[in-house]
Amino acid sequence: MPTYSYRCTECDNAFDIKQSFSDATLTECPVCGGVLRKVFSPVGVTFNGGGFYRTDSRPAPKSEGSSSAPAKSETKSTPAKTESKPSTPKPSAS
Repeated sequence: MPTYSYRCTECDNAFDIKQSFSDATLTECPVCGGVLRKVFSPVGVTFNGGGFYRTDSRPAPKSEGSSSAPAKSETKSTPAKTESKPSTPKPSAS
């Protein structure tokens, strides 16, 4: 059963109560008899797993000479870093 939070508009009494979806919403404060309002708060969302990648919902690219077996896709697509250094001539041993 879900837990709902209520706060009184008159005396600021706040409490939580477990209610079924079919139960009626509480309208009267049990302390002072004032008007109750439901308190809405953000819901915590947790994403479990390795992550979501743009290739997850796409078919594997077809390449020439490939068999009918599905191709493995990388889990992380990071571009390879290449370094280029100017070549320096080595001194000759004379």
